[in-house]
Amino acid sequence: MPEPTKKDETENESAPPPPVWSLGEGAPEESEKRDDDAQRSTLFVEKPQSGTVSVGGNITFIAKVEAKDLLRKPNVKWFKGKWMDLASKAGKHLQLKESFERHTKIHTFEMQIIKAKENYAGNYRCEVSYKDKFDSCSFDLEVTESSQAAPSIDIRSAFKRSGEGQEDAGELDFSGLLKRREVKQQEEEPEVDVWDLLKNANPSEYEKIAFQYGITDLRGMLKRLKRMRREVKKSAAFAKGLDPAYQVDKGGKVRFMVELADPTVELKWYKNGQEIRPSAKYIFEHKGNQRILFINNCTMTDDARYYVTAGDEKCSTELFVRDPPILVTKGLEDTSTYVGERVELSCEVSEDDANVKWFRNGVELSNDPKSRYRIKVEGKKHTLVIEEAAKNDTATYSVMTTGGQSEAKLSVDLRPLKISLALEDQTVRLGQEIHLKCEISENVEGKWYKNGQLIEASDRVKLYHKGRIHRFVIPVSAVDDEGEYMFVPDAYNINIPCKVHIVDPPKLHLDGLGENNTVTVVAGNKLRLEIPITGEPPPKVFWSRGDKMVTDSGRIRAESYPDSSCLVIDAAEREDSGPFRITLKNEAGEDTALINIKVVDVPDPPQAPNVTEVGEDWCIMTWEPPANDGGSPILGYFIERKKKQSSRWMRLNFELCKETTFEPKKMIEGVAYEVRVFAVNAIGMSKPSMPSKSFVPLAVTSPPTLLAVDSVTDTSVTMKWRPPDQIGAAGLDGYVVEYCFEGSIRCSGCQAETNQAENLKEQGFVQASFDGFSQGISTDQSEELGEPPFNLEADEWIVANPELTDKTKFTINGLPTGSKILVRVKAVNAAGESEPKYHPQPILVKEVIEPPKIRLPRHLKQTYTRRVGETVNLVIPFQGKPRAKVSWEKNGSPIDKNDINIRNTEQDTIIFIRKAERGHSGEYDMKVEVENLVDKATIDIQIVDRPGPPEVVTIEDVWGENVNLSWKPPKDDGNAAITGYTIQKADKKSMEWFTVIEHYHRTSATINELVIGNEYYFRVFAENMCGLSEDATMTKESALIAKDGKVYKYPVYDDFDFSERPLFTQPLVNTFAVAGYNATLNCSVRGNPKPKITWMKNKVLIMNDPRYRMFSNQGVCTLEIRKPSPYDGGTYTCRAVNELGEAEVDCKLEVRVTQ
Repeated sequence: MPEPTKKDETENESAPPPPVWSLGEGAPEESEKRDDDAQRSTLFVEKPQSGTVSVGGNITFIAKVEAKDLLRKPNVKWFKGKWMDLASKAGKHLQLKESFERHTKIHTFEMQIIKAKENYAGNYRCEVSYKDKFDSCSFDLEVTESSQAAPSIDIRSAFKRSGEGQEDAGELDFSGLLKRREVKQQEEEPEVDVWDLLKNANPSEYEKIAFQYGITDLRGMLKRLKRMRREVKKSAAFAKGLDPAYQVDKGGKVRFMVELADPTVELKWYKNGQEIRPSAKYIFEHKGNQRILFINNCTMTDDARYYVTAGDEKCSTELFVRDPPILVTKGLEDTSTYVGERVELSCEVSEDDANVKWFRNGVELSNDPKSRYRIKVEGKKHTLVIEEAAKNDTATYSVMTTGGQSEAKLSVDLRPLKISLALEDQTVRLGQEIHLKCEISENVEGKWYKNGQLIEASDRVKLYHKGRIHRFVIPVSAVDDEGEYMFVPDAYNINIPCKVHIVDPPKLHLDGLGENNTVTVVAGNKLRLEIPITGEPPPKVFWSRGDKMVTDSGRIRAESYPDSSCLVIDAAEREDSGPFRITLKNEAGEDTALINIKVVDVPDPPQAPNVTEVGEDWCIMTWEPPANDGGSPILGYFIERKKKQSSRWMRLNFELCKETTFEPKKMIEGVAYEVRVFAVNAIGMSKPSMPSKSFVPLAVTSPPTLLAVDSVTDTSVTMKWRPPDQIGAAGLDGYVVEYCFEGSIRCSGCQAETNQAENLKEQGFVQASFDGFSQGISTDQSEELGEPPFNLEADEWIVANPELTDKTKFTINGLPTGSKILVRVKAVNAAGESEPKYHPQPILVKEVIEPPKIRLPRHLKQTYTRRVGETVNLVIPFQGKPRAKVSWEKNGSPIDKNDINIRNTEQDTIIFIRKAERGHSGEYDMKVEVENLVDKATIDIQIVDRPGPPEVVTIEDVWGENVNLSWKPPKDDGNAAITGYTIQKADKKSMEWFTVIEHYHRTSATINELVIGNEYYFRVFAENMCGLSEDATMTKESALIAKDGKVYKYPVYDDFDFSERPLFTQPLVNTFAVAGYNATLNCSVRGNPKPKITWMKNKVLIMNDPRYRMFSNQGVCTLEIRKPSPYDGGTYTCRAVNELGEAEVDCKLEVRVTQ
């Protein structure tokens, strides 16, 4: 904690030095101008308050500023006195913190002082500013000595800086903790004005002078010198101003005097920016043109900055308060006494009414009126008084001042004790007085116990002690007053016992319950209903609900206590409402009562609101009240809305809406919204309802277009249509299809309708087939006749699709055969339903016969070929209504359904063979029948396989280097045409077969360029689209290629030298390995003779290490590292050596550990 550097207190007593203080950086001229402003803006919500802290303790000052009208964070500064800015002093002993609460919009600024010291005491100030607003608050800090300090050690004198009674600036001198020795008193030095020295000194000597006189803040010193050297302009208001600084001892009196040029000018005095008012402490005096301010009995809080204003001019100064040490002139003396005697321990100090602290065994004693210890002060004499000494008063008592201490021992002995009157056993009726009395031989305090528990005096229990008589009185007895009582005199090992017995019949006390004994609890909360009970002996308690007893465990349970019984319901539910019965029983009687439990809760959420109408920027929404009001009437509703793409809900009403209809307004056109509702009762607000369907504040779409019939069956009608011409920004959610039966319409002109229908028939618009886009309407005029020629306002339109359909085609099912229906379609979006689009004519619900027609796929019009083992899955679509019958035959016979799967639908038929075999080949005939109409189709399925081998292969002729072969085609062609043959030859010696001719189409071939002198065998494979036959047919005899008298001369070749020095054809590469997983390093080398391979790690040979495995195969060298660790990383080298030389290759291995 930064502090001003002061001179030695001893020197100040003899010759007060001039005010040598460090000015610091906390007194800019701008802050002085702020202090002059009398009209300040109030920014503080909470101002820091003055406080007290012990030496070594921590204290925090808090300032709060409301940011409701502020656009940015305000600027806050902390000062000590009026001149030191604490922002630059933050560190180990001082911390400045700030925080902001978004909900309350309040900035919190904290200044925390850690391990406070005595010199931290003084006046502090907090300033807050924001643009042209400014506020300031002063507060005081008082630092007291720690009460836990050992009384035998004078901490302050132990840490003196240089000698006894001195505090020279510099490092702490811990030799004060060692053996004390006398120090010669320094001679008094003449008074020196440091500022005069500095003003007249060379700037190069400033640092030397500052160190000599204890000035630590050099920057503040230079600023003050700069201000002192400025030419002081003659003041028009002050003939003589205040001195730059004043110094006074604590408890002393200081005098501020200014002389006015004009005595009529109004004068005001300020302390730290706050105006000073006349009081017993502050006295104002006028003498001619002189204005004098006296401050009496100065304390450390008076250490501050003062200024006086006269009109627009100001004169300021600083006051420094010094606290001189207090010495103990006469110490305490050891004392011995008896219990009950009066004890006085006295000492004398160097000053009257000085601050003196008393300690008992090192613990500070307070002068509290309730304390046994009373501290009496008579001038310089301080006395600790114990009116009636007790045994535990034996201790070491000490007194401590700021300049010394003294201690003494007090010994308190006991006198023998006799019992003159013992306690007697009593039987008391409930409500009567209990009076216990005993008498002992000594006037000592004592304690009363009941069943071993200490009894304290209270409004109900009266404890009396007069002389040697002790009395215990309870004016109105209760059941729990029964027990064993005992009086124990203090400091004596004896007790006086007795017994008290209370008798009373059981009784329930229901005064605290409401009308009709009704208890109301909010659902979800815990109900703990405590019913006071009385009775002696203690009665048994029974709780029941109907015929069921309430146990002492579970969610609903009963708890018993000596004076009450509790009904506990954890997390109350609505089903817990109802009457509960409590019954008390004991030997004296019985008492019972019914208690009604009522559980109330917030209401259930309302149903999802329904938006019934929308406009450009508004909508009308309705909703159903919640099914359960939570046991309390619904007071109203809150409505919220949000944009569909947003997650932020906005409240639309701040006063409860009493109705179930609401009209939100001021919405953005073309933006999708959702709304929801909250129900409110006396308990609170419900959870939100489910959001409504999203809606857009726009007009509904135009009606759908081109409504037409797509198909009709005996029980259904399929309609199709086109989207609306105008959809709008809200999009299209779907369509609603409605129908009604002909005859249920309310027509304004039935004859006109009938005539119109007959005219349509005559014009040829009503047809039996479905050519065109609609049934009964020509394609060219379907749009013109889209509006009905008669009024179709039906008494009841039936909705065909309860949920919207987003497709433009829908089938209406469940219609009676032969009926006529009228159909209309509406487009629906967030704004609602569009105008309906009507089908212009009634539709007859009767299926039209459609001739059967097989739509055979193009690839099935040719032979369908598959290999043995493959899957056959054929889908053949067809047309035909109603109820087309499909049948299959294979080669004129019915198909075995256990071998071939057939599945038929209304639109197609499927033939499925999971694993095709040769036997599945053949012609499959499909027939589709609709009543008397038939359509047929034939599918040729061919399952193929590899062919068999050719028949006998013979050698027809051998000449020169040629052989002529012939063979017969195979008996089994695999159900596919033979596409060719493959001919192979083999030397009789090795019998290794080599292909000579492939894909050969004839059944005879000539083999050329055979080797003279060799004898050959030949074989032939047959081939079709599935491949070669599995077996081949080989010639029974061999063909010898005879020599024609020529002697073959073998060529002579020189031996080739294959010797080669080692050469790596593939080097090692840098590798990353994962710890715990095997890693391998690979390279390849060639050389002749075969080189010897060795591996090295970091140039060290790897030998007989079980963590490594080395392989070499066909020139590929491998090093396997088993489960490597980071230690195995490094440079690995592979070396190859033979007789002709050697070669090396290396790489780096890095082992990574997984996280």
